[in-house]
Amino acid sequence: MNGMMLFLCMIWGFNFVVMKQGNGVFPPVLFAAYRFLLGAIVLFGLSYFKRIKLPSKRELKWYILCGLLQTTYFNIAIQISLNYINAGLTSVLTYSMPLFLSLMAHYFIPGEKLTATKTVGILIGILGLFLSMDIHFGENIWAPILALSSAVTWALSSLIFKTKLQGCDTVQFTTWQMGAGAVGLFLYSISFEHGQSHWSLMAVVYLLYAGILASAIAFVIWSQILSKVEASKASISLLIVPVVGTLSGFLFLKEGLNAITLIGIFLVLSGVWLVNKAGSPRLMSRIKRNA
Repeated sequence: MNGMMLFLCMIWGFNFVVMKQGNGVFPPVLFAAYRFLLGAIVLFGLSYFKRIKLPSKRELKWYILCGLLQTTYFNIAIQISLNYINAGLTSVLTYSMPLFLSLMAHYFIPGEKLTATKTVGILIGILGLFLSMDIHFGENIWAPILALSSAVTWALSSLIFKTKLQGCDTVQFTTWQMGAGAVGLFLYSISFEHGQSHWSLMAVVYLLYAGILASAIAFVIWSQILSKVEASKASISLLIVPVVGTLSGFLFLKEGLNAITLIGIFLVLSGVWLVNKAGSPRLMSRIKRNA
């Protein structure tokens, strides 16, 4: 796994700590809406200074669809699930996305067949997540299903990017999908949330980290990686994100870390290694030539 992927996992992993703190001062979906609005504003500014052209009508419809799937629905599903099941289970179900994306890629992306080694690596990684998060199912069975649906929509958005938007400008894509997603989040928050926002210096810091680093910069990096690497390899590497989140919670929020969690982390890393080892030599040589 290259340095860019590791950097992305570190950003998103620590963002679990930032989001937990941010949800204490903002209604959860409103915090997500502010986060992605800020990210979109930064990227629109970057697009202006880099003179990135406006998307075509064909591209724009896919950008909006990806924004509604990857940003609006994804974040709403997570926030609702968190009200009924613990954060560990929600994280595991959300980051089962590599399984769905790998299955979709197997059928819809030429040259990305799901090999036995990749399958084993993905399953080992997801098993490791369940162990590392010390999962306990509750009585509300619909809540885990809702959290799982967030993984499906994230995978579907990534599949659309790989099949319909190859060659598009990654900054342009991230800007417009993030802007469309933020609008959807604001509409949901206005309609269904009733909490109060408590502005302070730290609240601004949470928004700056989540909006600029974990949204604007991180999603551009993710789109760039996804455009150059096999979908299964890129997505399975994201299993490191909740591992970083778990370790960050232990270091900064004094959350528990036991032997089973450490075994789970080892399994996650083993699964990531297996999938990355199983890459197609022909595809990887093509990626290196185009990089």
